[in-house]
Amino acid sequence: MRTRCRSAVLLLLAAAILAPLAQAQQKLLAPTPPMGWNSWDSYGLTITESQFQANVDVLAARLKPLGYQYAVVDEGWYLANPEAANHSQTLQYRIDANGRYLPATNRFASATGAAGFQPLADYVHARGLKFGIHIIRGISKQAVAANLPVANSSFHAADLADTSDTCPWNPDNFGVQDNPAGQAWYDALFQQYAAWGVDYIKVDCIASHPYKGDEIRMIHRAIQRSGRPIVLSLSPGPAPLDKAAEVAANAQVWRISDDVWDRWLRPADQHFPQGVKNQFAIIASWAPQVRPGNWPDADMLPLGALGPVPGYGQPRTSALTHDEQRTLVTLWSIARSPLFMGGNLTQLDDWTAALISNPDVLAMDQQGHDQRLASPPPDPMDSPSSDQSDGLIAWTSNGDHGRQYLALFNTTNSPMRFVVPLRRYGFTADKYAARDLWEHKDLGKITEATAALPPHAVLLLELRH
Repeated sequence: MRTRCRSAVLLLLAAAILAPLAQAQQKLLAPTPPMGWNSWDSYGLTITESQFQANVDVLAARLKPLGYQYAVVDEGWYLANPEAANHSQTLQYRIDANGRYLPATNRFASATGAAGFQPLADYVHARGLKFGIHIIRGISKQAVAANLPVANSSFHAADLADTSDTCPWNPDNFGVQDNPAGQAWYDALFQQYAAWGVDYIKVDCIASHPYKGDEIRMIHRAIQRSGRPIVLSLSPGPAPLDKAAEVAANAQVWRISDDVWDRWLRPADQHFPQGVKNQFAIIASWAPQVRPGNWPDADMLPLGALGPVPGYGQPRTSALTHDEQRTLVTLWSIARSPLFMGGNLTQLDDWTAALISNPDVLAMDQQGHDQRLASPPPDPMDSPSSDQSDGLIAWTSNGDHGRQYLALFNTTNSPMRFVVPLRRYGFTADKYAARDLWEHKDLGKITEATAALPPHAVLLLELRH
C-alpha cells in the first residue's frame, strides 16, 4: 500500500512539474513571425514529393540563411486523384486502421506502408529546415462509415463524429464533438504527426467559415500532449476579432482575411479573392494583438511564378506590379505578419528573389516592435503647400539598435508627390539619418519625408538619430 501511495505521489509531482514545462514550451513557439514556403499558391491540391523536394532544396540554399525555415505541404496530400476535386468526381484517399489520413503513395512514394510523412520530414530536417502540413479539421467520412476505432483509446468514430457538421467548402470530413472521444481523436491524430516529425500544422476550416472554438481548444491540448513542439496555424480568415484572446491562448498563427491573391483590389461584386489594398484596414485592426508567440497572419505572398497548378486561377507570373509587390511585402513586414512565400521557388527570378531577400525589410518583420498605423489628420502647423498626401497611409515601427521605420504608401490610382514632416508621425528628434530600404540609398539627415510615388507604391525609410 505504501509503495502504491508513494508511486501515486510521485506521479502527481511529475505531472505538477511537467505541466508547466509543457505550457512554457508551447509559449516559446514562434517567438518571431514564422517564415517559409507553402505549396498552395503554386501547386494547389496537386504537389508531389519530387516537386516538394525541389522547392525545399531552393528554400535551403537561397532563403534559409535569411531566416526562412518552414516548408509546408498544403491541402490534399492524401488524395490519389486531386484533379477530380474540380470535376465533382469521387476522390480517392488513404486512411490507416484508425481512420487517420495517410499521404497518397502515387504522389509521395516514400510514404509506403505506415511510414507516412516521416521520410519527407527527414528530408526537410536534413537541410536544416522545419516541416509542415495542412489538414482540414475533423474526421474522415470514410472512418465514420466504417466506425473505425480511435488509436490508443476505447472509442470509435461514431462516438465523436458530428455528422451535422461538414466544412462548407471541403466535403472530406465530419466535424468532431467536444467530448472525451473527440479529444481522444485529436490526441491520436497529433501523436501520429509528432511521430512523423511535423513542426508546423495549418488547420483549415476552423478560424472562419465557420469559427470552431471547441475544436481549436481540443487541437491545442492534443499538441501539448503529443510531446513535440508544433506551431499551430489556423485558417481560413477572417478570424473574428472578438475571439482574439481565445485564438492567442491556443495558437501561434491565425489568418485574418480571406485568401490573398495577386490583385490590388478585391472585385466589388465578390468577396474572394482578397486584394492587397483590402488588407490595410484588416491588418491595422489586428496590430494590437501582435506579440511574441502570437502572429495575426495576412496570408501567403503570391509572388513570382504561380504554377504549374495554382490554388486559384491559371498558371501565371504574379499579376501585381513591382510597386504593388513592394507594397505587399512592406505592409506584411512592418505589421509583423508571418512571411510564407507562395511562388514556385524552382522558378525564382532575380526580381522576386531580391524582393523577398531584402535583409533590412526582413529585420523589420522579425525584430520590430511597437508597430502601428500612424496616419493622423494633417498637422495645421504644416505649410499648406507642403503636403499632397490624400490617400497616403503611414505605418511606423521600432527596431533594434535605435532603428525606427516609416512606411508611406500611395494607395491611390494616381502618382503622388509629397513632403511630409516626420513629426507628424511621432518622430521627435530635430533630424534623422535616413536610408531608403528598397532603393538601398542613404538620404543624409532629414526632417521631412519627400517622395514622388507612382500609384500603389511605397517609400520605406529606416531612421536613426
